[in-house]
Amino acid sequence: MSKNLVYDIHDKPKFGSMLIFALQQVLAILAATIAVPAMIGLPSQVPAAIFGAGVGTLVYQLFTKFKSPVFLGSSFAFINSLMVAVAFGYCGIILGSVVAGLVYVVLAIIIHFTGTGWVDKLMPPVIIGPTVALIGLSLAGSAMGNIVKADVSANGKYNLVALFCGLVAFVVIIVCSTQKKYKWGRLIPFIIGIAAGYLTAAVFTFIGKALDIDYFLVVNFDPIISNFVDANGNFVGIKAFFDYPRLAIGGAIKELSSGTVSPEITGAVESLVANEAIPATTAGVLGVSGIIEIIVAFLPVALVVFAEHIADHKNLSSIIGHDLIKEPGLKRTLLGDGVGSVAGTVCGICPNTTYGESVGCVAITRNASVATITTTAFICIAMAFFKPLMVILQTIPSCVMGGVCLTLYGFIAVSGLRMFKHIDLDDNKNMFVVAAILIAGIGGLAIQIPYARNAAGLVSKVITVTPIATALITGIVTNFILTKVEKSKLGKEKDAE
Repeated sequence: MSKNLVYDIHDKPKFGSMLIFALQQVLAILAATIAVPAMIGLPSQVPAAIFGAGVGTLVYQLFTKFKSPVFLGSSFAFINSLMVAVAFGYCGIILGSVVAGLVYVVLAIIIHFTGTGWVDKLMPPVIIGPTVALIGLSLAGSAMGNIVKADVSANGKYNLVALFCGLVAFVVIIVCSTQKKYKWGRLIPFIIGIAAGYLTAAVFTFIGKALDIDYFLVVNFDPIISNFVDANGNFVGIKAFFDYPRLAIGGAIKELSSGTVSPEITGAVESLVANEAIPATTAGVLGVSGIIEIIVAFLPVALVVFAEHIADHKNLSSIIGHDLIKEPGLKRTLLGDGVGSVAGTVCGICPNTTYGESVGCVAITRNASVATITTTAFICIAMAFFKPLMVILQTIPSCVMGGVCLTLYGFIAVSGLRMFKHIDLDDNKNMFVVAAILIAGIGGLAIQIPYARNAAGLVSKVITVTPIATALITGIVTNFILTKVEKSKLGKEKDAE
């Protein structure tokens, strides 16, 4: 066992403890996982996203022979691509995930024959370190936006009560994580912190209800109420306790048999158009032109996400003291991520990716047990059918999750900084590479590649490469140019001698 870990990769906590540790992982990944279907106009597909995350993670674990403590959840990298795919229904969404998955499979085959040496040269620590740090830093705005937001009052504007509740969660988490007296406190700081923040928010909400003070209303309990009673106040029956997720494969089969997309897809497209997230269009079944458009939208993004895959696994490797790129090996992690993403979409709704929140949870709790991650996957699958737990978790206030993310994202950022702490930044080459990555990423530089024009000849559709991916590309290009310049200079000096 690594001296820095409480539970190593192959350790199996006692069953009761493992359930609690797994629930903590669920809480860490929940907010991001359920956000993606909402962002593409399909909020009713939250249970499917949770189910798909569980399935995708199990597939990943099978491919990596249960040697990598990684959880897969809904990918933000493919948000813009998914918005293109939604216009072609569930068939379009599934096709997009297959395209992305095939990219990973092809890369895994290449690595099988060529090895990983070229990957290390392409992305040395001077590139991977700041990229990992950037992943945490780029999420800071989201966390801080949530920590000051009450879910009921002030219409999502700044709320001091919400900030207090978020800070309660944050302080409890860091105290539990750093105290030496109680081992359990160090292992489940997020459960304790979220419980403390939720309880504080609930107390303020009850006071606000009793005294009619709108500013104190932090927790929105309406999802719990509406889960059990309908608009007329009648008990909804067995559906209050058990339901089933509407999987993408089911929607795709209906589209193929009926020749039309569902009203849900139509509504999602109308919502995205109204919010100017996509150009004006109408939902329709997948055809030849749609296939081409989806390939164009997903293929470049998948190639770039490959680099983020490496960054996440190298970051986790540095945390657990075990090189996952060598064992179980990059080809296995790529296959697990690619095939797991396809499975997570077919048996869910969104392509999956490795989760920084889960990595942060491992880093803080020092619990790298793969058994815990696998149990988390099974809990996610079960949760998709058990509605009361789903709705209760969805009522956790945004401000409380903001306090949680303050620790998680901070740990990701610091982990990245640690990865290049031994690099000589007095060397201008290294300094420029790190600077290019950090400034491009924090500044929000994105690459937009146009691929369609409207009747007026103006660009109507673009492929968007995220700021993190753009920063990574910038760092790779900068490092390549400066390395060539350096070698050329050394060659000339040798010739002069």
